Amino acid sequence: MSNRKINRRAFLKASALAGGGLMLELSLPRFASAEELGTLVGSKELNAYIQIASDGQITIYSATPEMGQGIKTTLPMVIAEEMGARWEDVKVLNAPIDAKKFGLQGAGGSTSVPRLFDTMRQMGASARFMLIGAAAETMEVDRGRLEARDSKVVDADTGQSLTFGQLAAAAVRQPVPEPEMLSYKDPKSYTIIGKAISGVDNLVIATGRSEFGIDIDVPGMKYASYTRCPRHGGRAVSFNEAEIKRLPGVTDAFIVDPDPRSGKASMAFLSGLAALQGGVAIVGDDTWSVFDAKSKLKVKWDESGASTDDWQEMVEEGKRIARAGGGDVKKDADIDAAFTDKQNKVHEAFYQFPYVAHVCMEPMNCTVDFRPGKNGAPDTLEVWVPSQFPGQVREVAANLLGVDPANVTVHGTRMGGGFGRRAVHDFAAEAMSISKRAGMPVKLTWTRPDDIHNDFFRVGGFENLRGAITPEGKLAALDQHYIGFSKAGKPVIGSGIAGNEFTMTAMSNARVRQSMMDIVTPCGAWRAPGSNTNAFVEQSFLHELAELAGRDHVEFLLELMGERRWVVDGNVNVINTGRAIDVIKLAAQKAGWGKRMPKGSGQGLAFYFCHAAHIAEIAEVSVDADKKFRVNRITVAVDVGPIINLSGAINQVQGAVIDGLSTMAGQQITMSGGVIQQDNFDDYKVMRIAAAPEIDVHFIQSDYAPTGLGEPALPPLAPAVTNAIYAATGQRIRSMPLSGEGYVLT
Repeated sequence: MSNRKINRRAFLKASALAGGGLMLELSLPRFASAEELGTLVGSKELNAYIQIASDGQITIYSATPEMGQGIKTTLPMVIAEEMGARWEDVKVLNAPIDAKKFGLQGAGGSTSVPRLFDTMRQMGASARFMLIGAAAETMEVDRGRLEARDSKVVDADTGQSLTFGQLAAAAVRQPVPEPEMLSYKDPKSYTIIGKAISGVDNLVIATGRSEFGIDIDVPGMKYASYTRCPRHGGRAVSFNEAEIKRLPGVTDAFIVDPDPRSGKASMAFLSGLAALQGGVAIVGDDTWSVFDAKSKLKVKWDESGASTDDWQEMVEEGKRIARAGGGDVKKDADIDAAFTDKQNKVHEAFYQFPYVAHVCMEPMNCTVDFRPGKNGAPDTLEVWVPSQFPGQVREVAANLLGVDPANVTVHGTRMGGGFGRRAVHDFAAEAMSISKRAGMPVKLTWTRPDDIHNDFFRVGGFENLRGAITPEGKLAALDQHYIGFSKAGKPVIGSGIAGNEFTMTAMSNARVRQSMMDIVTPCGAWRAPGSNTNAFVEQSFLHELAELAGRDHVEFLLELMGERRWVVDGNVNVINTGRAIDVIKLAAQKAGWGKRMPKGSGQGLAFYFCHAAHIAEIAEVSVDADKKFRVNRITVAVDVGPIINLSGAINQVQGAVIDGLSTMAGQQITMSGGVIQQDNFDDYKVMRIAAAPEIDVHFIQSDYAPTGLGEPALPPLAPAVTNAIYAATGQRIRSMPLSGEGYVLT
């Protein structure tokens, strides 16, 4: 298991709590910039506090934003395990948003566990070291005969023990250990890691007591709505101001001009996305009043610089580019002879996938209290925001309002879903502007149509693929042409070929080209960016080639993996074909691959590698004569290294499968003349509970470093289902959503 040392710029310090307890803190010696902390994937210096009270209560502070991925439970489990604590003695609280103490506090890219696992182990092992040192002095014995377990330090020779609470006051006087002095528990002795632990917030969520951003209530607060131009990039010129202000419950209404300054961000992938879009703000006494007034708005828009994007035009242009060929070569190979060899079978297919929205169950919202400085004092700002990167709100405040980040207090709340959408703070920029103009605390809440229209969508796109199969049924060559979208000539998030996943780029006999069309429509990170669509295309096409070869799909896919190739130097971001083979075989075994299926039913397989995870999925689907289909069962085989919280891991896989199925079945965003055509759940369909399949999850507990699990179980779902539909009906599906092909999920 991984045992990397934490960066030496971070250090541990101990201090006493009132009542004789111990507080152990991992701190940064000075403020660290985002560049110093590294990228989202690379930073390893997020941290947590451990507090041990004299009564034995252990408090662990969770510094990573929680959006349902279970990180508030998972990371404290690692600390508690290495401490030797009983989980029943642990209380988990949210840490404050403080970059000086915690570094970059963020959640995204399925990186929280791989970034922080070693740090959390060091935190727990350091606490154990100090507690054992305190016990050795108290008992007057050699520390080598002491061990920490069940929230006690026990003398292995005599059985004498002292509780962590009894030792806390003495432990704080112990020297803080250097990293090289620490030892870590043997995984065979784990009592917490690997178990199924209920989420620490489950009870308060189930009883409606958890505080999401939308629940915030600040004294003296007003409520706000915000209306943007239907065409992205438009700005408000005038509106029926007098009429709106006369409406009951409305206290103010005004135009907000766009401000690109707010979009600047130190993290490159966020830069520009949070720019304030122009619109009309309405402030009132309650949410209903401002929503009602919003419905009566009549706005004159300046659309001279607004989007004119049109999905149907994109589709036609994508097909034209596919016919023309060309594109920038991303990977070249000498494959022309394979396609001209008359003994080989050649197959070509055109795939397309749509734009989709995030539709988090909690719409975007933000509460802001802007206080202008008086008598020369600086302006201050207090923000309550459900965000994947709450600390970045300080940058927005500095860029937009000129408030010193040191004078911005940020409270990160629990999120009702994120999936990448809450990494961008355009809605926070709106709330800041409204609070400053209104002169009071304001809670901005978006309507569902706002949430859909103003999203940073998963980008759509097209792929044209050709494959050549030898007379012996082997893959001779692949030619992949990705046709995607860009802004100012640069591919938008999620568009294009990454190159380090299991794509055609991983194969020596493949040529990959890429063409881009410029758009205005805003796009962003959507659960497993790029992978969620590339997997559909590539794993579906490989099944087409297996059929062309007359080969079993499992056999064909395993052959493509070749001999087991293991990763060199521990690089988890490159496919390990040995791990891939193992999950494919496990999924096939558990699903009963190749078993006899009833008429109108079929099995479909897909494997994908992304976010350092190796995952194979097999779908069992039944389809009737009217194209009504049901996904009866999904078997998932997963290798993400050691599982920390079995309950949370299963939830993540199940959630990804459900999300993937719901999206592929009936969701798409289309735009006409720059206007988004979908408004709410009546025309942007979300899967109903009755359609949920049985989901059978199997983990391979490998010794590799643990990796994230929030995203990688989603990409293989779509091709597994469409491959199963082909097995059941003989009809190949090359376009999502399935509703566009006449299929209805039941």
